[in-house]
Amino acid sequence: MLDEQAIRDLVATHGPTVNQGRPIRQLIEDGDLPRLAGATVLEGKVSDSVFSDSLQSQSGKPIRLMFRNNRISTHDVNRGAIPFKDQVLAFNHDYMLRLVKDVLGSSQFEVDGLVASSTVIPAENLDLVMLENVLRLYMAESSTSTSLYQHWLVAREAGQSIMQYAGHELSVGELEPNGMLPYLMDTPSTKDKVDKTIDARYLVENNICSWGQYAQIRNSSLMAFGMVSQHLASRGMVLVDTKTEHGINGESKIVAAYELYTMDSSRFWRLDEKGELLVRDGKPVSFSKEFARGMVKEKDQQFNQEQANEIAVRYIQGLQLLTGETFAPDLRARDERIVNSTNMILDALL
Repeated sequence: MLDEQAIRDLVATHGPTVNQGRPIRQLIEDGDLPRLAGATVLEGKVSDSVFSDSLQSQSGKPIRLMFRNNRISTHDVNRGAIPFKDQVLAFNHDYMLRLVKDVLGSSQFEVDGLVASSTVIPAENLDLVMLENVLRLYMAESSTSTSLYQHWLVAREAGQSIMQYAGHELSVGELEPNGMLPYLMDTPSTKDKVDKTIDARYLVENNICSWGQYAQIRNSSLMAFGMVSQHLASRGMVLVDTKTEHGINGESKIVAAYELYTMDSSRFWRLDEKGELLVRDGKPVSFSKEFARGMVKEKDQQFNQEQANEIAVRYIQGLQLLTGETFAPDLRARDERIVNSTNMILDALL
């Protein structure tokens, strides 16, 4: 395992260079990936995806290639690039997927030789269910507008004794910042430009999904949450909350889409030797994007190199704690890594 100093040395030495590279759209336009010429490129906050009618597996399944990048977004603002973030979260996702695949299903294709930290992920192009499936076991302090914590602050300020949140009725006085909730709560939100927390009835009445589809997503996610929590207990970690997304594949089955139980989609807290929450400066020691959110002081702030490196260190530390495996970075030029992985995938699937 890399100790903290080794991680800091790695980030300081290679941080300025691992982020360098062309966007996937530019790689395609420059002719580095001729088999993707003419494909649709969708650029997201922290990942991009590529698909086209001609991209189909040998069995006829439509392919979507997802390209992780090092960008970090908080409060719906891109804050810049974090060294090694793409590789860390790719490995994080792959590790967790293997834990819960039998319960949540998966859209990903298996490709021999593709390493777990590959930042190019081949998946079936799904018909997405347009909701973010959020499960919460604790009321974590959070600055995001959709969080239970922010809704609780409003209710407390208004002097309410009972509050409604995502279809759940909660006693305001019984909730505590960073305290455990009465039960594991499903709190879905929309996938709009500005997300909002809603309940199952809203999903059905607005034709986002059926009652049966939501029940399947909810029940399988609750089971997976328990499986991941049990695993993390052996690692001295707690799964606080998580967000998953789902879609319908060519066999009309609902399966997991995008990333699972990563430090961007979930919040993890560390336990001490007694099995109690490890606290520093009155706050749980957290491995999640909340660490980066705490650095934001201005609306359009961009992280400087020192801040970006500090966030990178926390991501790598978190990965090793969550998986028990040593982070082994690929130090090749980013363009080379992407082109080689993409060609390996296309050679195997087309």
